[in-house]
Amino acid sequence: MTYAVVNPATGETLAEYPSATDAEIQDALARAHAGFAAWRATPVSERAATVRRVAELHRERRDELARAIVREMGKPLAAAEGEVDFAADIVEFYADNAERITADQPLDILGEGSAVVRRSPLGVLLGIMPWNFPAYQVARFAAPNLVIGNTIVLKHAPQCPESSAILAAIYADAGLPDGGYVNVYASNEQAATMIADPRVQGVSVTGSERAGSAVAALAGQHLKKVALELGGSDPFVLLSTDDLDTVVQNAVDARLDNNGQSCNGAKRFVVVDDLYDAFLERFAAAMAAAPLGDPLAEDTVLGPLSSFAAAERLQAQVDGAVAQGARVVVGGERSGAYFPATVLADVTPDMDVYREELFGPVGVVYRAADEADAIRIANDTPFGLGSYVYTTDPAQAGRVADAIEAGMVYVNCVLADSPELPFGGVKRSGTSRELGLLAAEEFVNKKLIRVA
Repeated sequence: MTYAVVNPATGETLAEYPSATDAEIQDALARAHAGFAAWRATPVSERAATVRRVAELHRERRDELARAIVREMGKPLAAAEGEVDFAADIVEFYADNAERITADQPLDILGEGSAVVRRSPLGVLLGIMPWNFPAYQVARFAAPNLVIGNTIVLKHAPQCPESSAILAAIYADAGLPDGGYVNVYASNEQAATMIADPRVQGVSVTGSERAGSAVAALAGQHLKKVALELGGSDPFVLLSTDDLDTVVQNAVDARLDNNGQSCNGAKRFVVVDDLYDAFLERFAAAMAAAPLGDPLAEDTVLGPLSSFAAAERLQAQVDGAVAQGARVVVGGERSGAYFPATVLADVTPDMDVYREELFGPVGVVYRAADEADAIRIANDTPFGLGSYVYTTDPAQAGRVADAIEAGMVYVNCVLADSPELPFGGVKRSGTSRELGLLAAEEFVNKKLIRVA
């Protein structure tokens, strides 16, 4: 496995990083295991102060980290800067809530005496991270677990070695003990070795269904806790509105965020019959107007996809949909790794694309007869990550939010993620929650202490 920075716009290799040897993997595990003893014994207030320094260093090194992310995966610079800012906010949230996360939970008991649940760290955790949000993904995994007292071994995607090195330096410079956070340029085979190692107590994966399934199978074989954050094909359900232009702009923003390469981006636009034609016309026009360009340029909305291979995969999905009868309303033809904002219509359940995740700036618009039909279409997917509901009727919003099979429902808003809000899904979108206080429940020993 090659760790390299490859400019997705040109295919040019900008830098290569040496892959870890097996001896270096063993050293990383030994350091993290030894570091755990010191870190868990560090008072919570000191752990929180160290984690808060991590947030400060994200802000101090914002430009360096953001530009590395642009070089690695092609998102517009403003989006990369926003990602680093959000990562800093996430890390700071867990520093601010350290005492709350680690506090004993008293229990009401039937007999005499007392009982509490004490949250204790598990030990070394392995994080397997994706390429689409190199800073944000690490923050939401590492920060709560470091506050709890766990130590981290971090394997990032092979195309993100520069940003992962910058992050490793941030965690080290913040004052973590040796082994508190260890970055490894590991192969998939070496990751499997780490999962099997008894020093590793849990593994967190953000990535594809295939990666999640493989890691979950191996973790289960070795009786390790695993947290999975996988793909999504989130519905954007439009039932009523008194401002269609704003809804359309929200739809475009939700689809094109991160060059369309966001697991919880709106991908399927389910519109009731009386709004369908007007929405489709305006949505297609707004998507077509989104400028592609140099991700370092200020006016760029869409940079290249993460690689030529990613653009080729997306093109094959669009071409397959057309061959099966779908209609391309706008876009649909890539140029190298650049893929224009694209709208598909007339997609039916017998088409492959109906069940697939489109990981790029392609939106599919569906016509729904009424509320019940919209819910049916929204839930007719193997995924269940996020969802978006637009309606002027609060009672309807409540009904639909309750009926949608997803881990998250946003009503009349998009891009509203926040550090205190839990993130995660159901069905083939994953098994766990990150962000918010729920993230601190994933890798912790909820130890009962009963005193007579």
